[in-house]
Amino acid sequence: MKSQIIQSFGEPSVFQYKEISKPELKPGHVLIQVKATSVNPIDTKVRAGAVPAVAPEFPAVLHGDVSGLVSAVGEGVTSFKIGDEVFGCAGGFRGTGGALAEFMLADADLLAHKPKNLTMEEAAALPLVSITAWEALFNRARLIPGQNILIHGATGGVGHIAIQLAKRGGATVYTTASSQEKLEIGTRLGADITINYREENVHDYVQKYTNGKGFDVVFDTVGGENLDRSFEAAAVHGTVTAIATRSTHDLSPVHSKGLSLHVTFMLLKILNKDMHKHYGEILMKVARMVEEGKLRPLLDSNIFTFDEVSKAHEYMESGKAIGKIVLKNSW
Repeated sequence: MKSQIIQSFGEPSVFQYKEISKPELKPGHVLIQVKATSVNPIDTKVRAGAVPAVAPEFPAVLHGDVSGLVSAVGEGVTSFKIGDEVFGCAGGFRGTGGALAEFMLADADLLAHKPKNLTMEEAAALPLVSITAWEALFNRARLIPGQNILIHGATGGVGHIAIQLAKRGGATVYTTASSQEKLEIGTRLGADITINYREENVHDYVQKYTNGKGFDVVFDTVGGENLDRSFEAAAVHGTVTAIATRSTHDLSPVHSKGLSLHVTFMLLKILNKDMHKHYGEILMKVARMVEEGKLRPLLDSNIFTFDEVSKAHEYMESGKAIGKIVLKNSW
């Protein structure tokens, strides 16, 4: 089958086209005829060699997010049949093949039926970011109706989904972004209040919107120095949940406020087979919300093909994307 592989870690140009063997069907798995995938920050990190512990062996087919058609069903699989449209985050990491190929072998427990009202490209944008946002908000922060939440990164992959989920969860949603265009998108997604972080500092917007008390929950999708700003923005006995914490910080504010800090690293459950079913269940809930008109992916206007994967990674790393970067299979 046709594929885009990497033979070593490196820059986006490291991708190369190669004919490789189609994966062999295994019990509990399905073979997906891949229609689309999307780029997530973890994909660029794997390609660059920044997280070797989760990288597949070379030659490696990357990308976890996938949408496509079930072309074969393994022994023991009862939830899918040949021809079903599915989506999920199901590979591209240690011990698995990825979505940058004509076919992808996937554990059926990691998949769900594609929302009927989405295209394949739209569906491919959802899995990793939806699972991450769901885990962070409901399983880690345990968000409840009536709380106020600050979500950093209104138009980011995880951020734009988190706004919608938090709003549906009954929270009052505040979100940050760097431009008027992004703030307007945040409002359309359902945010109650949008904050231009380049024009207002943490002290000022905490004072303005919470009378200096801080936010019940802060969801940091940015990381780095922004995590310190998240500690500052949180209320006493508040919760900070984050997805990018490979950095060193002064935890004094966490101590002085009695904060709870939770980290979501969704790959852990992909790498642990016993936890796969939980992700499939989340995606079923996500699909239902999409079909009910309560959730929708935000796609960047630039759509790439699999042969343009290097350009897609370059674009991701440029920081210019608004929403998810999607690639469609044109093979």
